[in-house]
Amino acid sequence: MTFVSYGLPYFRRLPGGLTGDLVGTHLPRLLADPTRSVLDEAVPAPTDVHPDNPTVTKKRFTVPVRIETNDLLFTVRSDRAAVIQDVLAWFDGNGTLAGRPTPPPAFAGLLTITSSRHMFTQVGLPRSVAEQNQLPYARFIQPDSPMWMGFSDQQVNASGPPEICTFAGHPSARLSTARPGDYLDNGSIQHLSHVILDMLQFYDMAAPGTPPSDNGNFTKRVQYMFHAPPVHPGNPDQLTDGGGPSFLPAENRGPDYAERTARGIGLPRGERRMGHLSTLQRSSRASDGTPMHLRVDGPGFDPMDTPDGSSQPKLHFSVFVPTADFFARMRRSQASVDLVRKHRVAEQDNGLERFLTCTRRQNFLIPPRRHRAFPLVELAD
Repeated sequence: MTFVSYGLPYFRRLPGGLTGDLVGTHLPRLLADPTRSVLDEAVPAPTDVHPDNPTVTKKRFTVPVRIETNDLLFTVRSDRAAVIQDVLAWFDGNGTLAGRPTPPPAFAGLLTITSSRHMFTQVGLPRSVAEQNQLPYARFIQPDSPMWMGFSDQQVNASGPPEICTFAGHPSARLSTARPGDYLDNGSIQHLSHVILDMLQFYDMAAPGTPPSDNGNFTKRVQYMFHAPPVHPGNPDQLTDGGGPSFLPAENRGPDYAERTARGIGLPRGERRMGHLSTLQRSSRASDGTPMHLRVDGPGFDPMDTPDGSSQPKLHFSVFVPTADFFARMRRSQASVDLVRKHRVAEQDNGLERFLTCTRRQNFLIPPRRHRAFPLVELAD
């Protein structure tokens, strides 16, 4: 399966650019603000390392985020790694596909590959990669999880129906001026970012050879990921093999739950804490509770952007959303800096933010399949 998405630089190359009739006529606008289009460039998140956030640093990976300027994004997915490798080699000009002679795409002089990111999704694979590379926290990773942090993404009840992520919308929500039959009606926004995961800090290990503290216990980690107080007590051994289950319900607690726990409501006396899922739910769902995003990401393990060139656990994050503005709001909700300041929530009690270093971001527009090859070009004079 291959997705083809287009960044703002592509649309700037079209006749008239972003403000011309060609793009301006066909690019949907925001219903809430018709002066803005569905495609804005990505912006640094409130907890990204960036000059806009002068007080933000990370414990191990203080790498500034950069907003990339790619024209196109190809997302190639398969259950078999050999299929993906075959397609990438064909893109690179080897002249064969599925073992048959196939002329490669005529990219010479047209496209330059700027980067390639390799994600993997398989139950237990992060644990296997950690063991193969003798990572100091390998035995703490949940062996049944497809994700580095040990909890499985609950795609069944935490992802929206495909239509709600499109410009034309869904009965539960519609955020743009697009209507069925418009050129880009079933298009969507694809956000892509590259995230280094500080797994030593996730298990609260001061150094590779030191044991985790109590803040690395399952009962703390499950709160950072989901909601506070803990949605599951975990095992008597809170660390080995993750210290608890990988599969847990991604309950919708509503848009106000993060502020409740930031105030300490429902938590032991004196504790104030927000879970990652709690903060996302401030803005990630329609008014009837329907999720408004579809994730297409996965873990990785590579040296891209690491300060010392070492391979580190990664999240190659990618998601389909109805507008770029929606993603920016959802990412601000995830950081919840406003609630941190308002209710004096400690950095160590604000979801996953301190474990994540995003080094690259960009927004793309993925057109409907019928227009996925160089959209709008056929309409140019």
